Amino acid sequence: MSDYVERAGLRVDARLAEFVENDALTGLGLSAEDFWRGTAEIYGEFAPDNRALLEKRETLQAQIDDWHTARQGQPIEQAEYQAFLAEIGYLVPEPDAFSITTENVDDEVARIAGPQLVVPVLNDRFLLNAANARWGSLYDALYGTDVLPGAAKPGGYDAERGAQVITAARDLLDEFLPLNAGSWADYAGGTPDLQDPSQLVGMAGESMLFRHNGLHFEVMIDRDHPIGKTDAAGIADVIVEAALTTIVDLEDSVAAVDAEDKILAYRHWLGLMRGDLEASFSKGGKTMQRSLAADRSYTDQDGGAVSLPGRSLLFVRNVGHLMTNPAILLADGSEAPEGILDGIMTSMIAMHDLKGLGRHSNSRAGSVYIVKPKMHGPEEAAFTNRLFDAIEDMLGLDRHTLKVGVMDEERRTSANLAACIHAVKDRIVFINTGFLDRTGDEIHTSMQAGAMMRKAAMKEADWIDAYEARNVQIGLAAGFSGRAQIGKGMWPAPDLMADMMEAKIGHPKSGANTAWVPSPTGATLHALHYHRVNVFERQEALSAEPIPALGKLLTVPLADGTNWSAEEIREELDNNAQGILGYVVRWIDQGVGCSKVPDIHDVGLMEDRATLRISSQHMANWLLHGVCSAEEVDAALERMAAKVDGQNEGDEAYVAMIGNLDDAAFQAARALVFEGVSQPSGYTEPLLHAFRRKVKGS
Repeated sequence: MSDYVERAGLRVDARLAEFVENDALTGLGLSAEDFWRGTAEIYGEFAPDNRALLEKRETLQAQIDDWHTARQGQPIEQAEYQAFLAEIGYLVPEPDAFSITTENVDDEVARIAGPQLVVPVLNDRFLLNAANARWGSLYDALYGTDVLPGAAKPGGYDAERGAQVITAARDLLDEFLPLNAGSWADYAGGTPDLQDPSQLVGMAGESMLFRHNGLHFEVMIDRDHPIGKTDAAGIADVIVEAALTTIVDLEDSVAAVDAEDKILAYRHWLGLMRGDLEASFSKGGKTMQRSLAADRSYTDQDGGAVSLPGRSLLFVRNVGHLMTNPAILLADGSEAPEGILDGIMTSMIAMHDLKGLGRHSNSRAGSVYIVKPKMHGPEEAAFTNRLFDAIEDMLGLDRHTLKVGVMDEERRTSANLAACIHAVKDRIVFINTGFLDRTGDEIHTSMQAGAMMRKAAMKEADWIDAYEARNVQIGLAAGFSGRAQIGKGMWPAPDLMADMMEAKIGHPKSGANTAWVPSPTGATLHALHYHRVNVFERQEALSAEPIPALGKLLTVPLADGTNWSAEEIREELDNNAQGILGYVVRWIDQGVGCSKVPDIHDVGLMEDRATLRISSQHMANWLLHGVCSAEEVDAALERMAAKVDGQNEGDEAYVAMIGNLDDAAFQAARALVFEGVSQPSGYTEPLLHAFRRKVKGS
């Protein structure tokens, strides 16, 4: 049980108070008394509004449920449907034409297109890997993945594979840094005779720095390196500018349920902002130490200094408006809204960067980048805008120092995206799309309309195409190009890089100037897409295209009949059940919020809570509409518990479910399905938090 101390009328977990007062506030020129008084004032003003917004979600959902129930079995006529949604306030009027006015935005956000990582804040090693993924070895990425045919032979360096990698890297240099004559394969040293000499922007010894489409390559010359000494030009590697930005995640990829977890999250964010975060780990029987990379220094052709960031520009993703946390109790004894706490804490901690107190600089433009997930519509976006105003005033920050990224992952936000952007138009720096959460909300919003099509078919449904295209077109119409990011979702399979290279070029082609990747290696490879596609030219071409109609977006993905065979139903249930269990068991028992989880075909996928939302909502929908029975759902869960046990048999920390179906993890998975209809917006957090707290005893 937590011990609490009183601060300005709030009951604050004593460990959080100690962290804030003796660590996080150090050097900021802000007293603990002022900090807690400001925190209490913000909660006094915003906690009631937060509750009211959540109540409005439930009211709208109840009205939509009643509308569908009254028309059960009838086709949904779009004009009538949209009129109803407008009448209840789900749809709001479109704002007049406008452009965002966000200022003081770093180039990595506004003017350079490239990959984006998302990393769980609770894992210090992963954090450092992601922050340092601004630069990646092309040789390593090609050598160790399936992008090139074949694979390296085990037992040390495979010279044949190495030669294949070097040839592929030289081909890429020919593509992006073409010579006036000949090929990089024949380059033997000296200043290369480039078709565009301005691409050579700096030197570090013999190593050469080049720029193409705003991104950099370093051709690393090291004649003492095992690779460089066998190369005619001494090229040891090609270093690629890769993850321009990284989202440090306090939300879907972490299992943070109490003050202990939140303090660790904030402590890691503080380590990043101060630049002193380090991690130790064992590799090959040796203890390794990891810290943040330094900036990279070069000399230009006139002898001037060229300095480039050594690290990815860091965003921080706060939690949404739904959850509360016992780290702070309000005057009435209720848990404080967690999103408000995240906003205050992550902003205060980021002042270490703003004031130049750390070893390294994060934002050279003097901004703090906060991604805000799971907002429903413009009223909730406006609430966030007012909250950020209040936090800036409390901390003495200039207006709009706190930037916001709006995740377009809820149906009411997608349907009112222009109005959502307008509500934060002076501080917005980011919108993006994500199939899993967005589909989970699609199912929950229309839960009573009927049985949904199979999950795989939803990826081909009309509404998905409209969703992805509207996101880009609305962002461009609002003036995002050259000022803010338009992002796309995650490639989930870190071991299938050849498939990623084939598919993910579609993101820059769509006009998105960033997209999520599952690993630093994925960032290195995905960066090549932004060399092949000039995103800003693509955005200019797309800006003349119309915004897809709202009707297509609002087409509910109902099944065209439910006459699936017993085998098809079993297959769908097993797929969903395995995805739920494979993730939940680590979340509940081990507190792991994101990891590579084998799917039903044993393909490793990077999973977070969004996986649960779509799968549990889909099973709940089929159960509600009689496509399957409760007995069939339980049978699928038990079959897949056995499979997940087998997939985890090498994990010493794993607790098997078979023979122990009262285990908290199995019961949590079951509750996500059987209580799925009643969960707010279909979210998984309330149940996950409840079961995890039981396991932790917190």
